[in-house]
Amino acid sequence: MVLRFCQGLGGGVAAALGGILTFQQLSFLPAVEWAVLIPVLLVLGWRWPLLRLSAWFAGGMCWTLLHAHFLLSSALSPELEGLDLRAEGVIISVPERSDRAVHFEFEIERLWRGDELLQAPQRVRLSWYEGAPALAVGERWELLLRLKRPHGFANPGSFDYEAWLYRKGVRATGYVRENTHNRRLDADTRAYPLQRLRQRLGEAMISALPERELRGVVVALAIGDYQYIAREQWGVFRNTGTTHLVAISGMHVAMIAALCFVAVRWSWAHLGSYWGLPLRWPAPHVGAIAAIVGAAAYTALAGFSVPTQRALVMVIAAMLALLCGRGRALARTFGIALLCVLLYDPLAVMDAGFWLSFGAVAIILLGMGGRVGVPQGWRGWWWRLGRLHILITIGLAPGLLLLFQQFSLASPFANFVAVPWISLAVPVVLLGAAFVLLFPMLAEPLLSVSEWWLALLWPWLQWLAGIDGLQWIQHAPSGWMLIAALFGALLTLVPEGFPGRWLGCVFLLPALLAVPPRPAAGALWFTLLDVGQGLSVVLRTQKHTLVYDTGPSYAGLDAGSAVVLPYLREQGVRSIDMLLVSHGDNDHAGGAPAVLGGMRVDRILTSELVLRDQALFDQESMNEASINHASIVDAEACREGMSWQWDDVHFEILHPLSTMTFAKRNEAACVLRVEVGGVGVLLPADIEARAEARLLRSGHDVSAKILVAPHHGSRTSSTAAFVRAVAPSYVLYAVGYRNRWGFPRPDVVARYDQLGAQAYDSSTGGAVDFQISATGEIAPPQTWRRLHRRYWYEG
Repeated sequence: MVLRFCQGLGGGVAAALGGILTFQQLSFLPAVEWAVLIPVLLVLGWRWPLLRLSAWFAGGMCWTLLHAHFLLSSALSPELEGLDLRAEGVIISVPERSDRAVHFEFEIERLWRGDELLQAPQRVRLSWYEGAPALAVGERWELLLRLKRPHGFANPGSFDYEAWLYRKGVRATGYVRENTHNRRLDADTRAYPLQRLRQRLGEAMISALPERELRGVVVALAIGDYQYIAREQWGVFRNTGTTHLVAISGMHVAMIAALCFVAVRWSWAHLGSYWGLPLRWPAPHVGAIAAIVGAAAYTALAGFSVPTQRALVMVIAAMLALLCGRGRALARTFGIALLCVLLYDPLAVMDAGFWLSFGAVAIILLGMGGRVGVPQGWRGWWWRLGRLHILITIGLAPGLLLLFQQFSLASPFANFVAVPWISLAVPVVLLGAAFVLLFPMLAEPLLSVSEWWLALLWPWLQWLAGIDGLQWIQHAPSGWMLIAALFGALLTLVPEGFPGRWLGCVFLLPALLAVPPRPAAGALWFTLLDVGQGLSVVLRTQKHTLVYDTGPSYAGLDAGSAVVLPYLREQGVRSIDMLLVSHGDNDHAGGAPAVLGGMRVDRILTSELVLRDQALFDQESMNEASINHASIVDAEACREGMSWQWDDVHFEILHPLSTMTFAKRNEAACVLRVEVGGVGVLLPADIEARAEARLLRSGHDVSAKILVAPHHGSRTSSTAAFVRAVAPSYVLYAVGYRNRWGFPRPDVVARYDQLGAQAYDSSTGGAVDFQISATGEIAPPQTWRRLHRRYWYEG
């Protein structure tokens, strides 16, 4: 059986998938000439069966190589970053509007620097911040731009923005400069008609559902546009394991195909019989064609996402088998769908949706192919209807832990109700979408009824999402744990009677119950996170975790939810012993609300209370701080002299002094010094020259082997006297890529260089990790970008 699998389609597709995955781990891009091996590999696989798997594996690598070279051939030259460039091109994606900006993808046709015509990246992602007009897909514009190469946060557990841009073929990002010469050249180029239709449908549906709470969900079910769904609603879907129902999934495509097949087949057989149509074209054949058309239309409206691609191919394969009068095994249809998706887009493996969609179908084919053993008395109607959701929860658990470090125990209960409930709404939603442009009076009641139907379900999902303990949060399993968990899930899902099924639960346990690595007694692990232009540091001892600052918050994105919480979950941290917010500026405290809302925090320290007590700022300016009174109700003021001991590691607050008055927030920032084995670590936040001088006069020991440069390396800080007194061996700059202030400033960098300090900055290295033993030995620092470099990273 194993030999037959290896020599057949299933083994070949699995080998090709392995080759694609292997290629995606490369840190450099091989020469494109290797792609000439593809025809040779085809011949080898065809003529010599023993080499077939190897040929498929190498073919997957070579096919991905071709795609990679095609996408990376169009790049922005480094010397053009940050310059004013004039571009002419077409809007190619549905514009997404946030509180501060409009975001869209732009296909550049011509690019100039002054009068010089330049080679341009074909596709860029732009933000238009102030005064953005109404934008539509297909419009041609002339714009003044500032561009930069793709760059994103680089941290364990956080979203890989650069990989996402590469996957979409975006080779530069930037923003539109305010300029009188920005002008619309052509309002309708007739380009990208499908995307233009999706935008018009979305806007019309939103207008038809004013002030409706779940109108964003209705739009998402119709056209796969998620920009109207609130962040809190996403949280409910995530905590109940029902996000697949909002994203247009393969289930929705299959359902629409089935409805089209049944409706057209019945109509053709009964109504067409008056004209003798079924005798010329059999009703099942006409129904099959209608199913393909319906599935293709819905997939197109969804933007051809990976799950809908998979479902469309499976529908086409099944319907073609019906048209040809031949049966086709579901497993073989599944293999054909996987092969077609990989041929069309080998980079689909970079999408979590690829793995969840194909994984769910594989689980259904395996688990529903035989009875999963439960006591006979339990096999009532609920088991027949609900076992599918239990199987999927068990089968996808290892993958969800690897991808997201969590999965929802509420998923079977939520999906048991939500799947049929939302499935009933989808046809009504699509009918309303079909009428909304031409017959809005007919569309409005249909869309209103569908929103009302979804609103009836919403309290159930909210209740499940709010139950404590139904989120299984676990650090990412190691390689052997993941393999064991996958094998365990496979054993659990095989039909009843298979020998050794009970061992499946045993193999699942290491991934579910593994204890994450922690520092030894008396040791300290220090991580400077990459949060862009801001600061966040995580300090861990054997039994405690301290988070120092939480990074910035911008429109639609904050470092707390995007970086800090994913990092802590990936490391297996379930609660924070202390959150120390140095001061209220956005770049240090913007992510605090998300951290406080996403994880238990036992104690909060901040200097904002010091400022409030001194009445330095009025109530309005205090509320403008990213951590205001509502967020620090249970907080304490950090003051000079506060100290504590965790696991033989000493922590001490050196600043601010309660008797000192402050002219601005930076001067009042909490300064933390940590000592382990005689080695000091100093975190001075954004203090400037006056506070530095005061620290030196205080008599505190400010020496440190590891220093986070004050105020991101600004000229207002790091005075010569302060640098000499600290005498760091390592200096860390928490800065954003190409930040507008030019941090760290060259003269500040030179000051530390003169002392021989090794410099690291978060913009080029990503997260920086230090491990300090109880005896004060510092292991060589590790940067995330160096350890996990991929071939698509720029620079």
